[in-house]
Amino acid sequence: MTGPTAPESDLPDVCVVTHPLAAAGENATRSLLDILAAITSVALVTADLPADSEIRDRREVVELTRRGAGDSVPVAAARFLLNQLRMCRVLVARDEEVVLFYGATSYLLPIVAAKLLGKTVLVEPRGDVPLTLRLNWEQRLPDPVAAGLAGLVRALERAGFAVADGVVTYTPKMARQLDLHPEAPDVYPTGARYIRTDEFSVVRPYEERDRVVGFLGRLDEEKGIRELAVVARELPDDITFRFIGDGDLREWLETELAAEITAGRVELTGWVDHDDVPGQLNDLALLVLPSQPTEGLPTTILEALACGTPVLASPVSGVPDVVRDGETGFHIDSRAPAQLTAQITGILDGEELGRISHTGQSLIEQSYSFEAATDRYRAILSQV
Repeated sequence: MTGPTAPESDLPDVCVVTHPLAAAGENATRSLLDILAAITSVALVTADLPADSEIRDRREVVELTRRGAGDSVPVAAARFLLNQLRMCRVLVARDEEVVLFYGATSYLLPIVAAKLLGKTVLVEPRGDVPLTLRLNWEQRLPDPVAAGLAGLVRALERAGFAVADGVVTYTPKMARQLDLHPEAPDVYPTGARYIRTDEFSVVRPYEERDRVVGFLGRLDEEKGIRELAVVARELPDDITFRFIGDGDLREWLETELAAEITAGRVELTGWVDHDDVPGQLNDLALLVLPSQPTEGLPTTILEALACGTPVLASPVSGVPDVVRDGETGFHIDSRAPAQLTAQITGILDGEELGRISHTGQSLIEQSYSFEAATDRYRAILSQV
């Protein structure tokens, strides 16, 4: 990765606004800030930035609050409204010409406030937030209530899309997933992030890897973990399944797959530091991600391909633009465990994996390097 260059004075300054940041959101936001900082001046308005985030040392940061969203829906709603009002107050004092709402696409009040202040407003969804919220709320609320609340968030998001001067998505298929036309003049459908190719690269040649299949991410319901547990149990004995990560279903996995873990056919690594992720990906022959379309384009997919690891993923949102079936990876035909088990076995028994590994790595180097990302955002800021 080439380091950031001096900002270009002919491009407008940018104020990035995000919702409260968990670890995954912090990584994605840091990536976006790195891109923007290479071409213009950038500041961040956010809440709950992790205490050890390197963003604090590298960027101007305005923090609204350090309090979480709360466990109850009323508390979360109150803080959602309060944070929007705080954002409005902060934006009044900001001089940046462009305000980019990153992930905070349902924050309608500050979006409208920024427009009234005469600023250019861009919104960039990180995925399908209403669907993510609905899946979470269904765990503790009646389904109709969860669906109704998620519908309200979707309405706010659609209103934000309508008010904004432009909507940036990671890929064209992600735009379509969000009911946006990728060729519309106010849609910028190629805003995908970059991968640190100096960190994520092939260290262990593909032909030297064992038959290890892995999942990397949060161990929770929306990631298809329960289906993968059945797959892990049913795979042939010469294939090891590795769950990399932590989450609400970890204890359930330890109980459900106790015999397989003891036999060494299933491995649970627990939480893995981001610096250790490249090594884990270099150990895998195949990464499997049977997730819901809640993320626009999972960073894990880009990181795996950069490490020469083929990906078997659900063809949702922006995924098919990167995981091209039979070319850079494979599309999951069905999340049903029996079919998924058969598909994984067939892929590992095939003869095309070396070629697919190389093609996937080449795609990342050509299209998702730091230079490629800055070119994309330079073009976006030149047009708004």
